[in-house]
Amino acid sequence: MGNKVVAEFFGTFWLVFGGCGSAVLAAAFPQLGIGFLGVALAFGLTVLTMAFAVGPISGGHFNPAVSVGLATAGRFAWKELPGYVIAQVLGAIAAAAVLYLIASGKAGFDPGGFASNGYGASSPGGYGLGAALIAEIVLTMFFLIVILGSTSKRAAPGFAPIAIGLALTLIHLISIPVTNTSVNPARSTGVAFFAKTDALAQLWAFWVAPIIGAIIGGTIWKWLDKDA
Repeated sequence: MGNKVVAEFFGTFWLVFGGCGSAVLAAAFPQLGIGFLGVALAFGLTVLTMAFAVGPISGGHFNPAVSVGLATAGRFAWKELPGYVIAQVLGAIAAAAVLYLIASGKAGFDPGGFASNGYGASSPGGYGLGAALIAEIVLTMFFLIVILGSTSKRAAPGFAPIAIGLALTLIHLISIPVTNTSVNPARSTGVAFFAKTDALAQLWAFWVAPIIGAIIGGTIWKWLDKDA
């Protein structure tokens, strides 16, 4: 169990550092030209690379909602869930702290939203709570279906990280304007501590909605796969 939770720590660290780092350090400069597409791709690449690197050790969850969804589908032991979630949240906070130390080295640095998630005034596109919850539930649900399907015994071996990374990229392309994209409670928690917005007050939504979506996705996949 020890090596698994350490792998989850580093995997989640890389996801937050790479994905949120692209938003905080690169997307803030229009001349670099990465924009929403670049940030979305960065998140997908973090999952893809770490799924190949440490996925064989821990399963490559890097996300409490994914762990819950996999447990719901019977592909992960519920008893291992607390250790995974703690490691994921700590990895996200550590990554956000390192990112903050780097970003604050620039004169005049203002953390602002610091790549945090939000709704209402904290939504990039001004979307309300209802829209944010629906988006996070639906997108996390489909994320779990992609994860479970691409890692099933019937799937082509060795391609799961690619499918999962591309799915996360697509999810970000859809929902960055709505919530700045969570689908991952650990990712939302890590940066919320450093944002100068009401990210912490709104954090509950980015735990509740992804976990609900993950449970629905895990349940749907379990039904779809029952006769396989």
